[in-house]
Amino acid sequence: MSINIEQQYASFIPPVRTLMGPGPSDVSPTVLNALARPTVGHLDPTFIQLMDETKQLLQYAFQTKNKLTMPISAPGSAGMEACVVNLVEPGETVIVCQNGVFGGRMVENVARCGGIAVVVTAPWGEANSLASIEAALEAHPEAKFVGFVHAETSTGVRNDAQAICALARQFDCMTIVDAVTSLGGIELKVDEWGIDAIYSGSQKCLSCVPGLSPVSFSDAAVAKIQARKSPVQSWFLDMNLIVGYWGDGQGGGKRAYHHTAPVNSLYALHESLRLLHAEGLDNAIARHARMHEKLKAGLAGIGLELLVAKDIRLPQLNTVIIPDGVDDAQVRARLLNEFDLEIGAGLGALAGKVWRIGLMGFAASDKNIDFCVASLKKVLS
Repeated sequence: MSINIEQQYASFIPPVRTLMGPGPSDVSPTVLNALARPTVGHLDPTFIQLMDETKQLLQYAFQTKNKLTMPISAPGSAGMEACVVNLVEPGETVIVCQNGVFGGRMVENVARCGGIAVVVTAPWGEANSLASIEAALEAHPEAKFVGFVHAETSTGVRNDAQAICALARQFDCMTIVDAVTSLGGIELKVDEWGIDAIYSGSQKCLSCVPGLSPVSFSDAAVAKIQARKSPVQSWFLDMNLIVGYWGDGQGGGKRAYHHTAPVNSLYALHESLRLLHAEGLDNAIARHARMHEKLKAGLAGIGLELLVAKDIRLPQLNTVIIPDGVDDAQVRARLLNEFDLEIGAGLGALAGKVWRIGLMGFAASDKNIDFCVASLKKVLS
């Protein structure tokens, strides 16, 4: 095989898209600008200061005082794995709620670290019922954890995190919560609801670039990690090691090298969290709800309906029923090619049956909704 050393390559210039799928979402220009700031060393004193502020801003977003709160240097799937592999030891039983794709991934994570997953299922498009979770807990008194997805991205369904956590506590179980799509978009109160381990993603309602996963562990979860009888199955995601780099939550102090953090991506996360703090968490949540109502009305005006019942519907991830006779892939391709507009396809049991329209963070705006509805109207007509 010969290698052509004379080949010339141009700089990659991506098209300007409007991202209204299940993520990544549109990124604020100020967050993109933060990426371009000068890179410093990952142990530079100024970067340590940014790390401390990022932890504080994440504590605000999660509504927690947990000392072990930080972004994992990898996407949300790594956050899921970090929570599972640090807490679940071989042979331990985990009740896992599955009502879409990402509950299924939690099941797989439990199995891969030697845990025993007891799966509680619900139909796609519905929430996991408290009665089914309670029945599983009663049938498995040996269970140590309850894992569930707060906002199921594959279906647009919200599980009742507060109620599930309260139920888990009745059975002396710790909770592992997927908040990849919920953080910054709907109410989420880690301390008040008693969540023990939680993970999210930077690219959804935080409107940051993909590649980072905020996590938070309660003091009880930290104690469980420290009391493990077996080593954490992942070296890179071992919280006992990472905490030496991210600090104990008190600020300052010498940091131990663990890995080279994605410095510029963390600039962007800090900026996105700063913007969330400036807007106010309650205001951001209210904005997502308000934009959802506007989108719902606009879609109804062109004959489109939402799949999920109102009381469990996510405002930031809308599953739209595809009308009979409409070609799913063709519509999405035309939106992308003619309007530079991205919406998402259905997954799993909903493939070909729904579109997923995201209203996340910076993308949850009047301008985007007007553009999305008008573009859909033109394509469908």
